[in-house]
Amino acid sequence: MRVYVDHTHMWHHVTGLERITLQLFSREALAPLDAVPITANGMRNMVLTQTFGLPAHLAASSSTLLLCPGFPPTPLLQVFAGRVIPYIHDVFLISRRGDLNWRAKVYSAWPFSLAVRRLPRFFVNSGDTATKLRQFCREDAEITFYRPVIPNNFKLSVGDRAARPTAPIGPRLVALGTVEPRKNLRAAAAILGALRAQGFPDATLEVVGRRGWGDDWDALSATPGVVLHGYQPDKEVTAILEGADVLICTSHEEGLGLPLLEAQYAGLPVVAPDQPVFREVLDRSGLFIDTRDPRSAAGAIAALVTGSAWRLVYVDLAEGNLRRWNDQAAADRSNVIELLMRLGRSGRDATKPARMAG
Repeated sequence: MRVYVDHTHMWHHVTGLERITLQLFSREALAPLDAVPITANGMRNMVLTQTFGLPAHLAASSSTLLLCPGFPPTPLLQVFAGRVIPYIHDVFLISRRGDLNWRAKVYSAWPFSLAVRRLPRFFVNSGDTATKLRQFCREDAEITFYRPVIPNNFKLSVGDRAARPTAPIGPRLVALGTVEPRKNLRAAAAILGALRAQGFPDATLEVVGRRGWGDDWDALSATPGVVLHGYQPDKEVTAILEGADVLICTSHEEGLGLPLLEAQYAGLPVVAPDQPVFREVLDRSGLFIDTRDPRSAAGAIAALVTGSAWRLVYVDLAEGNLRRWNDQAAADRSNVIELLMRLGRSGRDATKPARMAG
């Protein structure tokens, strides 16, 4: 049995979406299956391949499967619903349409909604994503966890973090992600302002990520203490994270929050919204805040960075959390391979899934 994998989105910058594809949906990750990545070069070729090329591959053989870890399956793939499995990173294309630009609404949101309502199987990156997906998908849909083991992508080191002075000069906050409305980085800027007003006038917020749609970039650039780095190569991201005091996330919604786990290789405390997905990902290692209340969030950060031996405490918490998450994720791969082999043995469109999760 041949398993095609949509790699058409892999021609541009390598961000979280692409890293997940490389880690979980490469030939090596899907061995011993005969996995064949379908690639593209440039936006036009990507659109044509996704729209017509992928359906053509499935039409050519009734014994093949298609995995879609990047963009949602295009409408023509509905004809082969039983042989198409998307990887669901999050459901914001349905739940937060107001945070989308017109291109995302036209090219991604409608196909995503169609796929979620009609396809019989999905891979998901977290329990929270599975719970949210259940609100929109078929009652009998088969949802299988495929959580990523988090490698040290940025080659981070704890270094001398635990031995650094307890009282930071800043503190120096860092946020990772594209500057767009869904990331809610204006809330992070508001928290920074409150922190500077609460006795930390030298506090800074460094944002690492490309400029997306909307006017958040302009608003952030006008905020005292905010530094916009834009997209940076891994080496520069490493230097920024290793020099930081705290990683902060203020997103409206995430399916996983991959950078939060990746940053823990530097022993960083992670501040995140008090939402189920972040509690699932960070467990006891996170500091959870109400992003709608900048003053209380700033107070929580101030208490963190003035606590006794706080650097050493969070180095230990980060190490333990990465071990916990990776132990869970390592068990998922065998379930995925077993599912794909079962579909291969069934021989044709297996449109009636066995409902299961995990």
